[in-house]
Amino acid sequence: MRATPSRSASRTLRVALGVTVVAALATATACSTSSPAKTASAGASSAGGGSSKVIQVVAAENFWGSIATQLGGDHVKVTSVITNPDTDPHSYEPTAADGRSIAGAEYVISNGIGYDAWSDKLLAANPASGRTALKVGDLLGKKEGDNPHQWYSAESVTKVIDQITADYKKIDPADAAYFDTRKQTFTTQTLARYNQLEADIKAKYAGTPIGASESIVTPLAESVGLKMLTPETFLDAESEGTDPTAADKATIDQQISGKQIRIYVYNTQNSNPDVVAQVNAAKAQGIPVAQVTETLAPADATFQDWQAQQLQSLADALKQATGK
Repeated sequence: MRATPSRSASRTLRVALGVTVVAALATATACSTSSPAKTASAGASSAGGGSSKVIQVVAAENFWGSIATQLGGDHVKVTSVITNPDTDPHSYEPTAADGRSIAGAEYVISNGIGYDAWSDKLLAANPASGRTALKVGDLLGKKEGDNPHQWYSAESVTKVIDQITADYKKIDPADAAYFDTRKQTFTTQTLARYNQLEADIKAKYAGTPIGASESIVTPLAESVGLKMLTPETFLDAESEGTDPTAADKATIDQQISGKQIRIYVYNTQNSNPDVVAQVNAAKAQGIPVAQVTETLAPADATFQDWQAQQLQSLADALKQATGK
């Protein structure tokens, strides 16, 4: 588990990410063939392509990278920058190798909404004509200050899938039919369990009051119809690495001791004494605790397997709490 104080300190470093680093990245060349970032390409094609083109793709985070890989199949090579579950995407400090990956990319996917501002610096430091860039927050009409954790919203994920496919078709029109087939397979077959779990939880447990450790849980709760009781100011403070108010902590303590929440959900990648105390208090009251993570866990998991595992854990906790 990572402590929130380190997130706060790292966020300060991110904001101050220096001209020196950016300038160094600007000198990175597009011809590099090595990078510590994870590179993935999908397996056998589900349909024959019309060309031999392979789009060079960089995703700032591996959850978007996993989706991009599966949608692109044999016609993409995807490099994800954030792959280590112990890395805080908010405050990641990019390397020269990351700059080289960006410099050689035809397509770049970042989250935006203030989540990965370092990716903007990489793009600015490594310009390339003809490059396509997708910032998820802009696609969704979100601004900095809105909840950035949109990969926990099924509706947002659907919009990202549609946009990635559309972008692939613009970059490589000869393989448009191939990308359409990949999308159809991904949305109807690959995501079938993920979609079913979302629907089942919403049908059985909509309106159930829950508590959470930070704002990463909010889009998930909204997606499956759960009622978040934890003050949004507390959730945001924990996500941003700032100190929550005493009033918010007192409210949460009361919600737990009075069993006003049926389950408690926490991000195991962002823990601190306040969160640990809440988790222990919930368990002491017999309130089931479910866990989520910020990035793919394990790092080589697919988006759908990662999300389905967490949704199943959520459903199990809700069943334990409600008997349904």
